[in-house]
Amino acid sequence: MAEPGRGAKLDDEVLARRARLPLRVAPVTLVGSLVRLAPLDLERDVHALHAVSNGQPATLGDRQVGAYDAESVIWRYMAGGPFGRAEELAAWLQAQVDAPNGLCLCVFDAPTGRPIGVATFMSNVPEHLKVELGSIWYSPLAQRMGANTEATYLMLRHAFELGYRRVEWKCDALNQRSRRAALRMGFTCEGIQECHYIVKGRNRDTAWFRILDREWPAVKGLLERLLDRS
Repeated sequence: MAEPGRGAKLDDEVLARRARLPLRVAPVTLVGSLVRLAPLDLERDVHALHAVSNGQPATLGDRQVGAYDAESVIWRYMAGGPFGRAEELAAWLQAQVDAPNGLCLCVFDAPTGRPIGVATFMSNVPEHLKVELGSIWYSPLAQRMGANTEATYLMLRHAFELGYRRVEWKCDALNQRSRRAALRMGFTCEGIQECHYIVKGRNRDTAWFRILDREWPAVKGLLERLLDRS
């Protein structure tokens, strides 16, 4: 019970989790029916990722996309991109792979085994039992096929099983697609932080979303129902 003027005292078990969680999120492979997530290996993955994110026509099983504007479809609200060469994409991703408090995951299409995007555990703060899902992007081949929903479900489930109390999702406040996706998947919007970043020479206001551990059972059920309809 909270004392007047003070937050609730946390159980010893909750506090003990902080010592069990490393600053660098431990490598893990997460497997679903639509996607598989594995630690990004640039030598293995970057050329395939570039091929499905550079605006050129591409195929994935029986799915096809013609030429598209990679800047508007994928990269507009990301900190990097679009990338003309695979080496440029690799250099940008390297910083995420090397981050001391994250885990960059390549998202593979399960039926074909081909890379379709990237999602990252980032801004990990074990001391406060919170972590962020971010730097998320997908090829248009994977959009609206349930890949993001299942990848998010797998990452959330893993985070809460590890013992986190809070999982965050942040995006450019102008990125309506990302904001709708967060709400559809059960995140709660906490507001807009204005003038949060300067990205590609432009102002970025950031929309903040979160799921708390006490909310996870209901959100888990919601995501499983969404996936059943995929």
